[in-house]
Amino acid sequence: MHWADVEANNLLTRGRKHLINTGITPSGTLHVGTLREAITAEAVRKALSDKDADVRMIYLVDSWDPLRKRYPFLPERYEAEVGKPLAYIPCPCGEHKNYAQHYIQPFLDSIKELGIHCEVLWTHEQYELGRFAEVIDTAIRKKDAIARILKEVSGRDLPEDFFPYSPRCESCGRLTHAKATGYEHPYVTYQCACGHTGKADIRKADGKMPWRIEWAAKWKVFDVTCEPFGKDHAAAGGSYDTGVRLAKEIFDFEAPYPIPYEFVQLKGKGQMHKSTGSTVTGVDALRITPASVMNYIVLRVNPSRHIDYDAGLGILDMVDEYDRVEGMYYSGVCEERDRDLLRAYELSQPEKARPSLPLQVPYRHLVSLVQITDGFEGVLATLHRMGAVPDPVSPEDLAILKQRVECVQYWLSSFAPDEVKFAVCECMPSCELSESERCFLRELYVAMEGVEWKGEAIHDAMYGCAKGAPIGARGGFQVLYKIFCNQKQGPRLGFFLSTLDRDFVMARIKEASC
Repeated sequence: MHWADVEANNLLTRGRKHLINTGITPSGTLHVGTLREAITAEAVRKALSDKDADVRMIYLVDSWDPLRKRYPFLPERYEAEVGKPLAYIPCPCGEHKNYAQHYIQPFLDSIKELGIHCEVLWTHEQYELGRFAEVIDTAIRKKDAIARILKEVSGRDLPEDFFPYSPRCESCGRLTHAKATGYEHPYVTYQCACGHTGKADIRKADGKMPWRIEWAAKWKVFDVTCEPFGKDHAAAGGSYDTGVRLAKEIFDFEAPYPIPYEFVQLKGKGQMHKSTGSTVTGVDALRITPASVMNYIVLRVNPSRHIDYDAGLGILDMVDEYDRVEGMYYSGVCEERDRDLLRAYELSQPEKARPSLPLQVPYRHLVSLVQITDGFEGVLATLHRMGAVPDPVSPEDLAILKQRVECVQYWLSSFAPDEVKFAVCECMPSCELSESERCFLRELYVAMEGVEWKGEAIHDAMYGCAKGAPIGARGGFQVLYKIFCNQKQGPRLGFFLSTLDRDFVMARIKEASC
């Protein structure tokens, strides 16, 4: 059984009405790994929905969190914004409402493309609406009990002036500089490091709870029953353990069912973090592959296992696997061990799976076609000439093909290794060929005169001539890359040549053999 269905069954033992919570602090560009939480939550939501549960999902944008420091990617002027809520800091590009929206909006667009069905809530708006007023009051009244729980769970001593609420100074605007000096509902008096003395109204956005306490308070406020979160929060004595105690003993609420997940690692790069900038963002990931493939990359493995994300050649292998599983899904023929992969495929579709097998043109083929044709129309025309797609192509399949072409174009421009990049030389390149290489080309010309113009047939003809020649198979393939692309390696040769005009290929081989 797929892990999402297992988690759904576990949740159903707690009841049939559920609210799944997920979210993030938009302090910087969000890397591809941040997609895992939202994709995981959506899979569980779908699995519960498939079982006729009453289920909703919210995405909490932690826009009320303060900017912790001026990160390396921020201009020097943002030094003055440190400590202020992200929602009250100017947008770096000037085109969004604030700093938080600048960094989260591309991500929100991404989760929409992934088919994630959730209500987006901004925490600064929830504070402004007074939704946290009751839990803030509870926390302040029970601050000694909170301090005891935090110490017992974490083993760390708290400062004597611990207070479960950080006022926002009305003078300097920071959440991190003011110290509470007293409380008489609904006002917290404070003294700020900037010298200002004032009062914060807990019914308004005048302050914030520390995040560990706020996390448990959110469960109470939004009636959360399930939440995925990174494995670091699940460590013994960590924030989830703290939240369980706070939820039960302070807020009189049962902690939500946890789904801890491992991190996504860039191949060769280790863990990623939004505050350091990212070499592969969530938006990048959805421009490298269609949304359904990105969903599948996450859903094919249990949340307890880490994911190695390879934006280079690994992408080709992953799309190959997706296509293979898609074929099994529609054929109904698979081994028992692959059944969870079929469910992962089904859950990965932004909407429902189509009634019949979608058009499949392998990524590896498109990598060649995109580099030898002029745009999407050129790719489509070549595929038609090769008999690789039906004529006409249905609008649904045309959309799939167009998206794949656009993804491959982006991948080639931004993440593909040099070894897969090439260009067809319009004229014979100025390269010296040995007599043995010319002899091979002459034999190949004769062998290819009557061959069917298909990738496999061309490959067999080339291999048959090359393996018996003094230069061998490797040398034979290298000489063909040399005369067509002026390099020693390139795309899969048989398919590559089959995409070119037959007369052009034969003329080039003949010219090079003389």
